[in-house]
Amino acid sequence: MTDPIATTRHGQVRGVEKAGLLNFRGIPFAAPPVGPLRFRAPEPPEPWDGIRDATQNGPISPQAPSPIDLPGGPPVQRPMDEDCLTLNVWTPAADGSLPVMVWIHGGAFTIGCGADFSGRDLAARGAVVITINYRLGPLGFLALPCLADEQGRFTNFGLRDQIAALRWVRENAAAFGGDPGNVTIFGESAGGMSVGALMASPEAKGLFHRAIAQSGAGHHALTLEAATGTARRICEILGVSPDDGAGLRAAPAAELVRAFSLCETEDMQRFIGRGRVWKPTFAPVVDSQALRVLPISAVNRGDGSDVPLLVGSNADEYRSLVQVAPLSEPEVVARFAELGLDGRAAFERYGDARRKRGEPASPEEIWSAALTDHHFRVPADRLAEANTARGNPSYSYLFDWKSPPSVGLGAYHSFEIMFMSGIYRLFPDQAGSGPAADALANTMMEAWVAFATAGDPSTPSLQWPRFDTNTRPLMVLGELCHPTTNYREAERRV
Repeated sequence: MTDPIATTRHGQVRGVEKAGLLNFRGIPFAAPPVGPLRFRAPEPPEPWDGIRDATQNGPISPQAPSPIDLPGGPPVQRPMDEDCLTLNVWTPAADGSLPVMVWIHGGAFTIGCGADFSGRDLAARGAVVITINYRLGPLGFLALPCLADEQGRFTNFGLRDQIAALRWVRENAAAFGGDPGNVTIFGESAGGMSVGALMASPEAKGLFHRAIAQSGAGHHALTLEAATGTARRICEILGVSPDDGAGLRAAPAAELVRAFSLCETEDMQRFIGRGRVWKPTFAPVVDSQALRVLPISAVNRGDGSDVPLLVGSNADEYRSLVQVAPLSEPEVVARFAELGLDGRAAFERYGDARRKRGEPASPEEIWSAALTDHHFRVPADRLAEANTARGNPSYSYLFDWKSPPSVGLGAYHSFEIMFMSGIYRLFPDQAGSGPAADALANTMMEAWVAFATAGDPSTPSLQWPRFDTNTRPLMVLGELCHPTTNYREAERRV
């Protein structure tokens, strides 16, 4: 059997076929952001002659080593290069009417790549699945006026990379069997936060038609002041003037990453190491251009894309993110007060609610639960609220499959990816196995593809209630999948 060939707007690409699916890798969706194009909005790729090999992943954005190992072993070592703006496609290669799902990877806007996500099992259920790279860390989000282009843009290069990928999808989805008029963006953590930012960005309007935000919503963006402050600190570490755009464009990528790593270490010691709320070193920037206001504010006032939304979080997000040192009750009361709350009342409400459910209520457990709510669950709830108020269908979920006792982290941050992508089968010791695990994975993959197809995650086996602000229905995805209402209302009110 001959290798599959697809014809894009910029040239032909050759992929591979396996088990009835076609896979194309390393397709450029933008010009290499190197030399004079470093710290510039992405440009379209140059056309090529002949047939381009698309059987290998492209390089990933330069980044520091991941502090998080992949399940089952050490992280995969992938080649890094600034010439990283490529994407991968999985498709059943139908007639051009399939829904398109564009995955945006997580990693705190500083680590990760599109190739870490397999779209095979979702594509096998009737979708074209595309995973993208985007510029990370200082290469993607450094913000200094000296970097401004002719249009005055000097921020959000990584976010604009995502938008450029969506433009490529609009122009080329049909070549892979996809419907360019039915595009779903979905992502987890920083990818979920990117989904929120894209929903808010005027530059992304019309490029997608549905949105799935996993463990990330519309509350995570940096002010221009905060972003430029971080950029100036990185320049100080580099020994480059923050007014020297040419010097920053000439600096080796490895040195930029090293400077960021030192800056991030300082931030982690200041916040995470003391059990305080994480502050991102890099994230999309409210710049009055690509992102005019905080994403949740844009959705609230109707400035963003009006699209159906599926949004949710995991039950124990913070257990894998932070090893909080033993905290005393007065310390946790003080942490709540730092969030602008009545610290004593918040501590007691959390403790009472947990004890009524028979859950641990030590100061560390209370604070871990509060961080999960503050950073993930309540922002998801508020994004559903805002989108619903705009008259758009919204659906909410809570992932609550517990990791095996040997892992001991509950339904931790990013765990749901194993099930909604099907890779849980490769890691039974880390994810669990058996009929219940199989049923959960099938339920999630069918729901995700159903949502991408029609804007509703309901399937013949699971009817999913639409979100409303009276009963706040959500779907619990765990050993048993079932809807519930007003989930942990006492903590939400805190």
